[in-house]
Amino acid sequence: MTDVLHGLLQASAWATLAVLLLGAARTLLRRLGGAALVYRSWWLLPLVLIAPLLPSPAPAFTDSAPLLALGTMLHVAVVPTDAVLWPTLLIALWAAGAVWVAVAQWRGQRRFERALGTLQPRTDGSWQASADPGLPALVGLLDPRVVVGPDFDQRFAAAERDLILQHEHQHRRHGDHWANAALALLRCLFWFHPLLPWATRRFLFDQELACDARTVDPHPALRRLYANALLKAQLVHPVAPMACHWRSQPMLKERIGMLKEHKRNAVPRWSGQLLVLGLFVGLSTMAWASQRGTDVQTRISAEPDADNAGKTATEDADSGPQAKLMSPPVYPKSAFEQSISGKVVLRVNVDAEGRTAGVSVISSTPAGVFDAVSIAAAQQWTFEPARKDGKPVASALQIPLTFALDEPEPATAP
Repeated sequence: MTDVLHGLLQASAWATLAVLLLGAARTLLRRLGGAALVYRSWWLLPLVLIAPLLPSPAPAFTDSAPLLALGTMLHVAVVPTDAVLWPTLLIALWAAGAVWVAVAQWRGQRRFERALGTLQPRTDGSWQASADPGLPALVGLLDPRVVVGPDFDQRFAAAERDLILQHEHQHRRHGDHWANAALALLRCLFWFHPLLPWATRRFLFDQELACDARTVDPHPALRRLYANALLKAQLVHPVAPMACHWRSQPMLKERIGMLKEHKRNAVPRWSGQLLVLGLFVGLSTMAWASQRGTDVQTRISAEPDADNAGKTATEDADSGPQAKLMSPPVYPKSAFEQSISGKVVLRVNVDAEGRTAGVSVISSTPAGVFDAVSIAAAQQWTFEPARKDGKPVASALQIPLTFALDEPEPATAP
């Protein structure tokens, strides 16, 4: 549970940094590359969320020599067992919020699609609905359709209809419906994020501005006609979460203002592309590198134990098992309250796949105080299996765990 909560907090922090950076860079990016470049810059947000999930070199527990016995020191960075309740409650609250947002978006999408009524194919490749809950729009995910209202032919002239249909086809060609689906997923996962409403509105605005630019830039003479078509259709209906609407009244002024900007920039357009690429690489690399320092609570710093060296069942193997993930035990509440320290020596059987196959207590001081939490933690550990003749084989380890409420004592020389 704590791993999930920690991952959410880490992702929220990187999402905050990415949104603030994109908000600050919007004006510069628009000058360098126009609305399309600003819209592409939003790829930074999913990249910084995915980057920490990419594999990184596993932290080394020992030298390059095979790991035959481990000596570990646990400091009181671990928490009492009753404190585990709070992460569980927070995860439950987050999950309830995510489900609630998902249901609300699904109901909004279904309400919009049902309100379309009967769809009839048109000769121009679009579909005509029998009602108008907010059309024209690109509707659907796996099989997106350009849907127009019942009064589409009467409201717009032939040239205007052609521009509107080009606009919606641009949405489909560039996968904007998939981008909206990804946005819906992020709204579920990060419903608690205070910057999410602003980022959602700004993303959808930039999506429409970019689509306007892609539609009109090849035909500069049609800008006035395009603006007239925008003025004729102002959205007064609720928008669907995953539909690309042509009409969007809240940003009408900004869209018409963008149509007036058809001046070639003195700055080379490739400079904007390089700036966005630099943002992508820089921030994503920082997010990826941060994972090495964020899982301190799930590692045990291990070193060879001089008292137990060689006491394993892998003496005939070519190489011994290597530790991969050794999460520390939870400090027992009773021992924590009474300031009890101790040591437990475990025998851990490792199967040929590197998983813990069995755990037993060889010795414990004081007896029985730390046994249960030590066994529970060891059952979750994973290893690189020992190898004999190049093939993974089962093995066994003796692993001493030292529980201390004060600073760990330095390892003594053998």
